[in-house]
Amino acid sequence: MSLLAEMDVVQELADPHLVRALREAVDSALMMCATQARCVGISRVPGREVGKITGLIGVHGRVSGFVTVNLAERVAIRAVEGLLQDRFGQLTAQVVDGAGEITNLIVGGIKSNLAGTPWSFSHITIPSVIVGQGYQIAYARGLEFVCLTFEHADEQSLVIDDRLLQVSISLLKL
Repeated sequence: MSLLAEMDVVQELADPHLVRALREAVDSALMMCATQARCVGISRVPGREVGKITGLIGVHGRVSGFVTVNLAERVAIRAVEGLLQDRFGQLTAQVVDGAGEITNLIVGGIKSNLAGTPWSFSHITIPSVIVGQGYQIAYARGLEFVCLTFEHADEQSLVIDDRLLQVSISLLKL
């Protein structure tokens, strides 16, 4: 599929400002973590959070809402190891704190990328991190919701769920 045709599909699925902002912010944040992932999906409908670690940050300004960064445990460990240039090998308090910092990096990138668009925001909250699975986030009606799913470049992960990173944004124009 050509790039032009791909952009037409993206515009039908979700606001292109939001898609571009999320995609570029994730790429930039993962580069700081000495790793990468490729975008493998876009959704406008909330789904289940497949990863074990979720960073959550509220955003406010011309819009109000929040961003979630959901990471498989292996993705969180690998990304935090790259960010901190240290080895953890398992989920630790430092990995959880690092997942919050990665969330902060991604949301900061989204904020910069959305400046000057109808979706711009000026303030972000400190990150909260949820550790665990089996929860659902309830979204209010009327929000603009976009979720991008990325596959982490971890050759050692055999199961797809161990390689996934999802970034969701839900915004309400004020």
